[in-house]
Amino acid sequence: MGEIPAVTGKQLIRLLQKDGWVEKGRSTHGIALQKPGHYPTVVPDKKKPIPDGTLGAILGPRQTGIGKKGLAALIEKYGLT
Repeated sequence: MGEIPAVTGKQLIRLLQKDGWVEKGRSTHGIALQKPGHYPTVVPDKKKPIPDGTLGAILGPRQTGIGKKGLAALIEKYGLT
């Protein structure tokens, strides 16, 4: 697998929703998404790429737990739209 492309907040929200995450609300910082068995996570609802640190935190074990490999698999499966 190569380098993960820059992902915007809107793209990440769509990918997570296709993976079974459901919108639970909106906040000042973005959209709260939750999947059964996981705590809610807030993803910035922006059209610009998510900074690496923020993306790492969202993908990490305390939030979505999918990691960069999981994100790459979602991008491969659903594409970035």
